[in-house]
Amino acid sequence: MRKFWITAGVLFLIFLLFGFWWKNGLSAVNPSDNSPQIFIVERGQGIREIAKNLKDEGLIRDQIVFFLLTKQLGLDKKIEAGDFRFYKSMTATEIANGLTHGTLDIWITIPEGNRAREIAQLLEKRIPSYQNDWAQELEDEEGYLFPDTYLIPKDADINLIISTFKNNFEVKYKTLGTPENNLTKNEVVTIASLVEREAKFDRDRLLVASVILNRLNIEMKLDIDATLQYALGFQEKEKRWWKKSLTEADKTFDSPYNTYLTSGLPPTPISNPGLSSLEAVINPATTNYLYYISDSMGNNHYAQDYEDHLDNIKKYGL
Repeated sequence: MRKFWITAGVLFLIFLLFGFWWKNGLSAVNPSDNSPQIFIVERGQGIREIAKNLKDEGLIRDQIVFFLLTKQLGLDKKIEAGDFRFYKSMTATEIANGLTHGTLDIWITIPEGNRAREIAQLLEKRIPSYQNDWAQELEDEEGYLFPDTYLIPKDADINLIISTFKNNFEVKYKTLGTPENNLTKNEVVTIASLVEREAKFDRDRLLVASVILNRLNIEMKLDIDATLQYALGFQEKEKRWWKKSLTEADKTFDSPYNTYLTSGLPPTPISNPGLSSLEAVINPATTNYLYYISDSMGNNHYAQDYEDHLDNIKKYGL
């Protein structure tokens, strides 16, 4: 009987200690501190890392309690990436719930090779302050809306968004050095925008860039599908911006972007290229290639003359 009461007493003591630890862990760090503090959750962060960061930044008392709390409430899978405004006067429960909504900024990824109108569609879906005239303003900056992942304020205006994209472009572009081929920045960006759409794999970027530059050097029309796809715009039947299968009739479409009809580069970039495509234009491969075709897997095959190009077309079933 004595052992029973000893065991019961120990268990009761453990229960009291657990209750104190749990209650303390849930309590606000400083109930009287209402000064705002911005807390950022990066994309892909797990609840353990988030709990540790909250503890390190003095927003919660105990990261283990916070971790267990989110599991108990089923909030661990609902936490959003972004930045949040918290206070040290908030309890752990309030912070846990706050992480599932109320983010101040939104993570948005701009894929390489998207045209401005595609970027506008992304922003329309994600940014509450989106306005219909943003699409045209973005298109005016085609080529310089650098593909990357951004943390954008929910109430951002288009000027802030464009400056964010373009500032990132300028920073990244400076890392590439000076073009050895005497191209202007706009020429580099325009050619890179073609490379981005025409080279599915990194290994092809340097070679596609060389073909384009070789053709420009001998004043040969570029005959690039992507420029025509850009000119044709959104395809209602396909529900996509880049038409999948171009026809011979398409190649007669009257547009300065139709490089089957017009010599030289298109008037503006046709997409927003990433760093690899920009670098491929600044430091292209040295080749005598004037032609390439893509097979069904997106692999490019190159030729120096039209006869070899026709052989590639026959060989790869195009």
